[in-house]
Order: sequence, then structure tokens, then C-alpha cells
Amino acid sequence: MNDIRVLYLYWLLQDHRQFAQRYYEFLDHFLLPDGPIFLKICGESACNGISNDYISVLAKKFGAAVVSLEHRYYGKSSPFKSLATENLKYLSSKQALFDLAVFRQYYQATLLLQLSPNSKQNVEALFSTLLCRISMKEEIAYFLTFADSINAKLNRSNGENPWFVFGVSYPGALSAWFRLKFPHLTCGSLASSAVVLAVYNFTEFDQQIGESAGPECKAALQEVNSLVEQRLSTNGKELKTLFGAAELKIDADFLYFLADAAVIAFQYGNPDTLCSPLVQARNTGEDLVDAYATYVKDYYLGSFGVSVQTYNQQHLKNTVLNGDSSDRLWWFQVCTEVAYFQVAPSNDSVRSSKVDTRHVIIKMSRYHLDLCKNVFGEGIYPDVDGTNIYYGGKRIAGSKIVFTNGSQDPWRHASKQTSSTDMPSYTVTCHNCGHGTDLRGCPQAPLVPEGDAKNCSSPDAVHKVRQQLIEQIDLWLSQCQSLGTSSM
Repeated sequence: MNDIRVLYLYWLLQDHRQFAQRYYEFLDHFLLPDGPIFLKICGESACNGISNDYISVLAKKFGAAVVSLEHRYYGKSSPFKSLATENLKYLSSKQALFDLAVFRQYYQATLLLQLSPNSKQNVEALFSTLLCRISMKEEIAYFLTFADSINAKLNRSNGENPWFVFGVSYPGALSAWFRLKFPHLTCGSLASSAVVLAVYNFTEFDQQIGESAGPECKAALQEVNSLVEQRLSTNGKELKTLFGAAELKIDADFLYFLADAAVIAFQYGNPDTLCSPLVQARNTGEDLVDAYATYVKDYYLGSFGVSVQTYNQQHLKNTVLNGDSSDRLWWFQVCTEVAYFQVAPSNDSVRSSKVDTRHVIIKMSRYHLDLCKNVFGEGIYPDVDGTNIYYGGKRIAGSKIVFTNGSQDPWRHASKQTSSTDMPSYTVTCHNCGHGTDLRGCPQAPLVPEGDAKNCSSPDAVHKVRQQLIEQIDLWLSQCQSLGTSSM
């Protein structure tokens, strides 16, 4: 459901270098000429299209165009062929927000051009002018002036189209931050499972996993950890082979891989896929490690499609730009801006005791910091305080941002869960409501068409939150339209 286009954007205010940044558009439901434009933010991986989730339902309801810009450095939108650490200095959420702002202005201007006479020549002229711009500030000013000129020629009283921004997870945070930093460019924002709080020691993450697992499954996971630790010390090579992870030479990488494999079941709405076989194996005296290995290979590596090399630090050190570069790129953002270091609480952990916060928060945080140093070199450290000061963390001082979270999602503890009139926050509560359930449905592997909620344990809970989203979007779009602006 997409049409691929390429936009040339500048990435440094006084730098004449440029790079191609890929974007997509879906116009099947767009009501010309004044329909809204939904900007769906792509995040920390290649952007291979506009997925058919609940946003497509919203687009049909509101007569909206859907556009999506690939995040700088990811996929086919990299400024460099080499991803050496010195070349990653322009990879940040701040730069990504400026990219979105410039793209928004560019797309609005080209949309107006397409409605005007001689549209082909006008678009070509715009590209020529764009490539002469030397700064984002100049580009934005140019697009605003250009849009006003086209509106006057078309006798278009409403000015620009109303814009609304969407994102899930890190893109959810970008969605909230975009409205915070560029309120004049959008009518509002949906920040789904938005991780707006940078966290150094994220102990709440594993606490949520334990709570979501319930007593029996939690006990089974803890027993798996104990057995894995024992076997790792006596025959680690055989153990790693059992899990299909023989390439992970660093034991901590292997244990982190095993922890993530459990997390995904709760995060993405498949808790029973993990817990049912583990609890059964524990109750019948079967080998728990074998049961967990089957789950990891069949679901985490199989159905969910995760690659073991994602956890291999040798792979993360690879600076050659290729289809697997997203792992290195996201770790760079983690190691410089947001951390989100998933560390176990000091007791009752569902994560291996070999990588936790016992002994004055040394082991697990050291694992992350050592990884950052090993992969990117000296001097790489997450500026968590700086990030939270810049954006506000959970105290974000924005407006017209709606936050949503799933009750079983461990990431919700890095999101804004308190509600206000101007920034409402809704929680979708059910047994398998996880990350981005409001837009993606349940479960999320494979992706459910149009985010259908029929397989959520409580479809009514999802429908209720979606109705609240519709009301907020409708209200904020109508407020923009009544003022004849694309934002307010």
C-alpha cells in the first residue's frame, strides 16, 4: 500500500553535502484537495513501506493521505557508506525531528504543486531550488513562502492541509517530540507506546515482565535461568548450540539474548506461547531448558524472525553499510542518547543473575557500558540527563498529544501514563495487550491486517481506546480546519 519516492535533505546547517532520504505515500483514501495528511514516523530499522495497521482504518475514516519518511541512516537513507563511529555523529533524535519538519514542508508544497497547472514543471523546479538550499532553516522558510504563493494562485482559502503525526515505540516518542518542538507543523500527535523517558537503569522493565508472567510462569523462567547458568559454566558450547546461538562467544551476549526472547512474548501479545509450554514442562518434570530452547527457536527466531547475530558484538562492530546495519545504528542511539538499559531488580529477577544489578548496580550496567565501548570506542556514553532535559521525559510540556500504552508492555514504564486535558493518556488493558496494541492489534507476529483486535483477550478494551483516539483526532483536526491552518 505504498508508492516509493526519494527526497534530498540536508543534514547539517552549513554543510553542502546531501543524501537521499526515502519516503512512501498512500493516497487511496485521500480526499482532494483539503483532506488531512497523516505522517507516520518510521524508526530504528529500514522503512520498507506503510504497513496495513489501524492507521489505514483511520485514513479511510478521515479521508487522509498517509506518508512515511525513513529515519536518517537506516535502510536506504544513509548519508555515508561507512558507519564508522565518527560518521554516526549526525544520527540522533534531534536530527530526525528536523528531517521530519523539512519533509513535512516539502511534501505540503509538492502536494499544492500537483494541484496547480503545469504540475510536472513546478515539481522539477522545486527540486532544483531545494538542492540549492544550504540550511534547514532556509528550506523551511522557502517552503512556507512557496505554499502561500500556490494557495493564492489556486484561490485556496484553507491554506495548508491539516497534518497529524503518528508513531509507535521510539517513533512514538518522535511523534510526541515533533509536536513538542514543531507545534506549528501539526494539529496533533498520537504517541503509541512512546518511550519518552530516557532511562539508565530500567529495572521497571523486568518487574513488569514478572508481573505479566504471573507466579507460575515467573517461577519457571527463574528456574530456566538457574539451569542455564549451571550448564553455561560446564558446557557452554553445547548449550549455545541447543538454542541456535553458537556464534555468541561472549556469555553475557548469550544471556541477554535469552532474556530478550522471553520479553518479546509479553511485549508483543503472545504470553501463552511462552508460558504454557514452560509451566507444563515444570509441572510434569520435563527438561525446562529444552522446553525454553524449543520456544526460542520456534517463536523468537522462527515466527518472530529475530536473528542471533543481533546480539553478536562482532556483528555490531561491522561498519560496512548493508541490510543488517540497523542493529549497529540503534545501539549507537542507545549508547549516546536514551540508554533504556534493561537491568534486573536487586531481587526476584526473571533475568539471569549473571547480568543484573546486584552488588551496587555493577554487572548489568557494566555489560551495556562495556558493549558501547567495545562496539563504538572510548567516550561513548548515554546522555540520559541531557535527553530528558531537552524533551522533558514524562514531564513533557506539550499539547494535543495523546499517549497510549498496553497493560502488559514493559516499555510503558518509559512512557507518559498520567493524563491531562491537553495530553490524554489511555491504557489498553487485557491479558495480551502489549506494545502498540492500539494500532497493531494482538498478537503482532505476524502483523494483523488493519490492526484487527479480534485476537486480543478483550477486544472491547481495544475498541474503547480506539474510539477515544478517533474523538481526539477528530477534535484536533476540526480545530485546525476551523482556523484555516494546518496546525495550532
